Amino acid sequence: MSHFNYSIESYNLNKTYNKNNKIEIKALIDFNLKIPKGSIYGLLGPNGAGKSTFINILGGLVKKDSGKIKICGVDIDKSIKECKKKIGIVPQELNMDPFFTPIELLELQAGLYGVKKKNRKSEEILKNVGLLDQKNAYARTLSGGMRRRLLVAKALVHNPEIIILDEPTAGVDVELRKNLWNYIKNLNSMGTTICLTTHYLEEAENLCDHITIINNGKIIRSDTKKNLLNLIGKKTVSFILEDNFQIPSALNKFNPELVDNKLLVNYDKKMTQLKEIIQILNNNKVNFNEINTYESDLEDVFINLIKNNDK
Repeated sequence: MSHFNYSIESYNLNKTYNKNNKIEIKALIDFNLKIPKGSIYGLLGPNGAGKSTFINILGGLVKKDSGKIKICGVDIDKSIKECKKKIGIVPQELNMDPFFTPIELLELQAGLYGVKKKNRKSEEILKNVGLLDQKNAYARTLSGGMRRRLLVAKALVHNPEIIILDEPTAGVDVELRKNLWNYIKNLNSMGTTICLTTHYLEEAENLCDHITIINNGKIIRSDTKKNLLNLIGKKTVSFILEDNFQIPSALNKFNPELVDNKLLVNYDKKMTQLKEIIQILNNNKVNFNEINTYESDLEDVFINLIKNNDK
């Protein structure tokens, strides 16, 4: 097998949907993406941004209009069969036959992928997603959370190199979301590349090493999570003060706010260090009991980028 550094590569990918032969919807526009092998990669964007279209093209469910895609170094146009073996897709919809049990569904799926009986790991996979006790229950009797985990299990039967999760925790309760996150991290630690679409900023921030922000079919920004968070770099620090005081003029450049006995100071961590602010307070003999800092999160970055992109 040829050596490759990227699990998924797309070059100038375009897809337009025609609605009623009248309206054209450009779902993807010159979409260029490289997903590093072994990463947890997030495609982040509002609903309708083009995330699911991209995933459906990878899975062979939607045909691209133009462009090129490689999966683990293999051109999807030259060998769709080989490419399909390399990815497991967990769809958004909880679509499964209600009259099968989890163990039957996994065995069926393994058969579709040509996994020999002796190489199947259906029970092990069910155990890993916490469904071993339900292995003989009909799918229709499973809760939504269990069905979501069963979809993950189905995507794993052929031991793919890449797992693609389309909005993995949409409509899922907080506890299950955390469980799924842990499981995704676990899969990744064993060498599986993970690509997920999400519109939950918290999800991308918690899981992803790399993030591509998409809006209206276009890539606005692709970077490591760390670099994206540094894009804004705003930090807020609050001091709980011992006694009333006048705000020292040296603090004015930080837009200070005084609320009761709490002083809020905003600064850019790329330009200012916290100790500089503390020094100003000490020089002005301002006593404080407690200090808390808050950093900008992905939400700030996202809102800024989308706002600028929509103009």
